[in-house]
Amino acid sequence: MARHEILGGLVQIYKRGRMWHCSASMDGRQYRESTKEEDLPQAKQFAEDWYLALRGKSRAGLLTKKGEKTFQDAADIFTDEYEIITQGERSKKWVEGHRIRLKLHLLPFFGPMGLSEINEGTAQEYRVFRMTGKKPGTKITEPDDNAPHKPPARSTLHDETVTLHLVLKAAVRKKWIAHILDLSQPYKVSGKTEHRP
Repeated sequence: MARHEILGGLVQIYKRGRMWHCSASMDGRQYRESTKEEDLPQAKQFAEDWYLALRGKSRAGLLTKKGEKTFQDAADIFTDEYEIITQGERSKKWVEGHRIRLKLHLLPFFGPMGLSEINEGTAQEYRVFRMTGKKPGTKITEPDDNAPHKPPARSTLHDETVTLHLVLKAAVRKKWIAHILDLSQPYKVSGKTEHRP
């Protein structure tokens, strides 16, 4: 098997089939990634960028702990179980809605996070991200070069929070986390205004 090293041996590049893959050790854990490249120079460039991003995540404390389950793992368990357990009690449209919310919004944001990293703060960061379209760490008042962002409806954001809650409940049942977070929205005012008769 063809193997190469870059960055003084910190990153190994090897070929599987037609594609080059890369691997590196970080914080006592081995990480691997496909470069999705067939050309060695491009694979080396990808591997270098990948390693530097990995090192940045490590320094920021964003890498999952060794052996820790991720939100993606909990979401997989939830989607496997939910339709079977609720068969006949929930409509197919509602079940499919959970899958869609996970795929489009929750997994891109929470997917690689270790379950211990998800807390009330990250749930609030998610809400702010969905309302503004700005990633955590970006000042909300900073101008955005992208197209105008249309925030989701209140009910849409509520449904996404319900899906997040159900995934975390699946993680509790598997004993991957000890308890479910308080996902209630801070600063919330009543969603409905009622007038006295």
